Amino acid sequence: MKSAVNDLEIYRDAMDIGEEIWAIVLSWDLFTKDTIGKQLVRSADSIAANLAEGYGRFHFKENKKFCHYSRGSAEETQTWIEKAARRNLLEREAARILYDRVETFKKRLNAYIRTIGPVESKTND
Repeated sequence: MKSAVNDLEIYRDAMDIGEEIWAIVLSWDLFTKDTIGKQLVRSADSIAANLAEGYGRFHFKENKKFCHYSRGSAEETQTWIEKAARRNLLEREAARILYDRVETFKKRLNAYIRTIGPVESKTND
């Protein structure tokens, strides 16, 4: 499955974050999966889903709005990573690496957001 949004590196990175978190949560016991696991997976998957939805709306204001939603989902994901570490579901070092990966993603997302806007028309005035 390929769409134009797949051409965006920021989107592919968001997809990878979601898949990495999915793989981690799969190893947890049923209670943990059903509580913190579902929340963590949902927030991580929302990062890419919001990027795709905004991109698909074809208007820069809508795209920007959904990028901001994506950034909020990234913040939420970091909260769930921290909770998982505090509850000894993730080793501290693994949690730190994952948390930092999401932090780096947020910085790159901010840079991407700054590029979204109307296309400037060029005149020869």
